Amino acid sequence: MTEARSRQIVIAGAGIAGLTAALAFAERGFPVKLFEQAKQLEAAGAGLQLSPNSTRILRRLGVLEHLLLNAIRPEAVVLKDAKSLRELARVPLGAAGESRWGAPYLAAHRADLQAALMAAVAQRPEIELVTGARVTGVAAGPQSVVATVETDGTAMEVGGGLLVGADGVWSSVRAGLARTAGFAASRFSGELAWRATIPAQSAAGQVFTQVGAPDSVTTFLHPGFHMVAYPVSNGSAFNLAAFTKGERIAEGWSGHADPAILSSAMRGTAATLSRLVELAGPWTAFPIHTVEQRRWTMPDGIALVGDAAHAMTPFAAQGAAMGIEDGAMLADLIADFPGDLKQSLTVWENLRRPRVARVLKRGALNRLAWHAWGPVAIARNLVLATRPAEKLAADMDWLYGWEEQKVVRR
Repeated sequence: MTEARSRQIVIAGAGIAGLTAALAFAERGFPVKLFEQAKQLEAAGAGLQLSPNSTRILRRLGVLEHLLLNAIRPEAVVLKDAKSLRELARVPLGAAGESRWGAPYLAAHRADLQAALMAAVAQRPEIELVTGARVTGVAAGPQSVVATVETDGTAMEVGGGLLVGADGVWSSVRAGLARTAGFAASRFSGELAWRATIPAQSAAGQVFTQVGAPDSVTTFLHPGFHMVAYPVSNGSAFNLAAFTKGERIAEGWSGHADPAILSSAMRGTAATLSRLVELAGPWTAFPIHTVEQRRWTMPDGIALVGDAAHAMTPFAAQGAAMGIEDGAMLADLIADFPGDLKQSLTVWENLRRPRVARVLKRGALNRLAWHAWGPVAIARNLVLATRPAEKLAADMDWLYGWEEQKVVRR
């Protein structure tokens, strides 16, 4: 195998994790072939939150400058009771958060993040992006990995030193490996996400300004559901995301479910909030699938990143951030120790697992607290009322203040 081929990185999936990984490897001098099964890159989903642990990496990779053209710097995360609309707590972000954590906390439309990533990719001649191409098979040998890629009805083989599966929660790379190597399959979490994007000047947008914080991330808490709302696209729109229990629906990012599920979960909420949900419709529902932390790498040169490795519920708002961290850290470890791929992959997985596990625990705790009822909700409100904003911010230092560890081998 030629040296050029041994250094080539093959990436399946041009979502957030895949594009970030491509940029990170290109930054370290690796040639990258990036395959995306969609013929045109269209952003799935609506809004997303990018905490400082991810924007710090995006800044390093030349993405942040493009993203800031349309992203919003929210002033705070505000928790409100969905019944009374009373503010329960406020975590300061904005300038205070950027000073504390060294990078901005952003709210953005997913399409704006993808456009910013693509703008950075376009400036990297080391990256070749091929759309309408799906990685359908992987063969790992002692010196190389060969991916079978199908495009326009024909199959071709593409070799490289490392294959990165970044093809999302329904990863075809992971599915192929699961049959022989014990990789986890995705599973339905029992939760549905409901999303809508409303223009700020619309009737729904005007109602939102009465119940939410137009310059912040507002989370409405209720035993039957919770809803997160924040501005996107330079403040011209608000992203709304509500979460309820529900039955499994068709897999995908634009599913359909009975809106009565959402309205039923909202019983007892403030009339103005109910009016907002009514005006914001029609809502798009999608099933939340997760992937158990089981196995992410193979020593011969395969790694799963982002949702392909560890798809999680969105209750810590860290899905995109974990994919960004994965890709950047993987590229650095491979580059820093080029002579020992097996060890680099082992170290990367061993470093990432505790981090992702802690994020998963935080998401589970958030959901429990946000859906609390009765005495538990009363206790939650008392704790939040007595905890200063400074301490609430300090609680997030481990997450938002994270920086990639430098590994020194002896």
